Amino acid sequence: MDKVDLRRILLKQRQSLSVTQWREKSDRICQHLQQSPVFTQAQTILAYFSFRQEPDLSPLFKNTNYNWGFPRCVGKSLQWHTWKPGDSLQVGTYGITEPHAHTPSIEPGEVDLILVPCVAADYDRYRLGYGGGYYDRLLSSPHYAHKPTIGIMFDFAYLSQIPRETWDKPLKYIVTDNPHYLTGKMRND
Repeated sequence: MDKVDLRRILLKQRQSLSVTQWREKSDRICQHLQQSPVFTQAQTILAYFSFRQEPDLSPLFKNTNYNWGFPRCVGKSLQWHTWKPGDSLQVGTYGITEPHAHTPSIEPGEVDLILVPCVAADYDRYRLGYGGGYYDRLLSSPHYAHKPTIGIMFDFAYLSQIPRETWDKPLKYIVTDNPHYLTGKMRND
């Protein structure tokens, strides 16, 4: 199966979750992250606002012990800006919620961890995204290539193998809602 067909099937499955299922699964992912040393030891974390029923990490954003950064789609790249509870947001490219352009940006050297939304990922930690290449370009750039990454997805999208391209880079860790893994399927090298 190619990436387009796999993406379509998994997005449809994700959209079929009831609000209750989505919330419960998202809350389990948040719990797994909070039990992860790579997460708890970070200070500046790049995250995302849930879109198209992605796992919702917003309960984590209330913790002001972390410096949170969120992306703005600008051209073909992501620009990262600070956000804290109470700051206003806007709807940007593709209908995705994002910080305003005038908010302070985050420099790559400040970043301790990147939480990466995934449509799917495989056991080798290769990610299937939406197909726009934004995270592929980010994670291939010299400034971000060696930053710790955690792929975030629901367990049904954690697959034995997904189609790969030469430019695909594996993530460092994967976290799902699977209740059998207290560490949220953190896979170490």
